[in-house]
Amino acid sequence: MKKNDWKDRLGMVYSTNKDFSFEYEDSDEAETLPKAQQRLRVNIEKNGRNGKTVTLVKGFVGRDEDLKDLSKILKVKCGVGGTAKDREIVIQGDFKTRVIELLRADGYSNTK
Repeated sequence: MKKNDWKDRLGMVYSTNKDFSFEYEDSDEAETLPKAQQRLRVNIEKNGRNGKTVTLVKGFVGRDEDLKDLSKILKVKCGVGGTAKDREIVIQGDFKTRVIELLRADGYSNTK
């Protein structure tokens, strides 16, 4: 089925070429590894964040949807805000030990 949704083309500049057809990027995301094979690293960072401390979870291999789901679980269980972007999870505050405990309890055994 052909995609023809104008929302997918918001960054597109108008073309006067009659033969022009908009092509969609098919990004092949890596398949999400099983939880036991994920090598997640949890760090605390303060630099470049106006003195605010954040907890970073790096090393996730998989789809963006799965990364966002994991991020939501961690944010809810820690009771704070955060985001999931650029293949890492950012959680507001110093929750390194809590995040490691939560990840290990969820089956991410290779977490440091």
